[in-house]
Amino acid sequence: MSKSKPRIIISGGGTGGHIFPALSIAGAIEKIVPDTEILFVGAEGRMEMERVPQAGYEIKGLPVAGLQRKLSLSNFALPFKILKSLSMAKKIIREFKPDVAVGVGGYASAPLLWSAAGMNIPCLIQEQNSFAGLTNRILSKKADKICVAYSGMEKFFPADKIILTGNPIRKEINPPTEAEKAEGYQFYELNPEKKTIFVVGGSLGSGTLNKAMKRWVAEKGDQADYQIIWQNGKYYGSDIAEFMKERKLSNVKHFDFIRRMDLAYAVADVVISRAGAGTISELCVAGKATIFVPSPNVTEDHQTHNAMALVEKEAALMVRDNEAEEVLMNVAEELLRDNERILKLEKNVLKLGRKGAAEEIAREVLSLIK
Repeated sequence: MSKSKPRIIISGGGTGGHIFPALSIAGAIEKIVPDTEILFVGAEGRMEMERVPQAGYEIKGLPVAGLQRKLSLSNFALPFKILKSLSMAKKIIREFKPDVAVGVGGYASAPLLWSAAGMNIPCLIQEQNSFAGLTNRILSKKADKICVAYSGMEKFFPADKIILTGNPIRKEINPPTEAEKAEGYQFYELNPEKKTIFVVGGSLGSGTLNKAMKRWVAEKGDQADYQIIWQNGKYYGSDIAEFMKERKLSNVKHFDFIRRMDLAYAVADVVISRAGAGTISELCVAGKATIFVPSPNVTEDHQTHNAMALVEKEAALMVRDNEAEEVLMNVAEELLRDNERILKLEKNVLKLGRKGAAEEIAREVLSLIK
């Protein structure tokens, strides 16, 4: 490592699933080398342009965007945005003079890492999913190291570059203690004598889960002998609030956003969730029996691949998105009553949990400094 202050660029974003790992890696790097200078590069108009400065880091935006699946005029502008982004990325690199460039996925990773590699800057990719995206598959040819969360990634990347680190997760996520469970029941005003289902779909990803929950509320809500924490997502908040206003159910606690995810995990006997890589990594460490409903609205259906990596190890269950409204809550109720199966899922999923991924990745990043 050079004796002067390390200078590191971290690029990517677009969703919380990319931004949170990026911030975790940055924090871990600063713990190891406190005077490191870190610059983020994101996509203009995406959530990283707000979240990264809130975390205390500088960020520069590129006009890059993704290809729209439906025929759209914006697709015709994409080549020009990419060319402009490549030019801006080179300018950012020349001015900042990084020792290493890190890509965590998302639109901004491609032009930044492509430019950095072309300018002989060492590059590291963090691939969060079990099915690598096209961007990272292309960038892997130029990357020096590739940190992954799943085994068997040799089918996407050069084997000699792969390092199995897991995904960075929030430091407060752990297998829950009895004290945390007690705190969780109190925090969410739940009955410790009743079993609990935690339904969480992110922000925009909650649509299908909300439909399944609304059907359950209408058909079974007032008869159920168990309780539910329901994160309905900010986007759907007013609709769900209006729906629930007519139904006074003490056993259903609904929220736009979950502030204490650790306590929600702690009290949950069963979790229902989308299958984003970061969420899966947290559920593995927390050791939760989970039913995944992979979102179909993601690139290359990677959430289904993520979920199946656990299902094949008997560490989770899966319900398809197009079946969820009709069958999801029945599957959850059946699992909730099967203590033996819950214990088996918890035992198997805990084996897949990895703590300390951010620190491992940070060390790999710093080792690339010439």
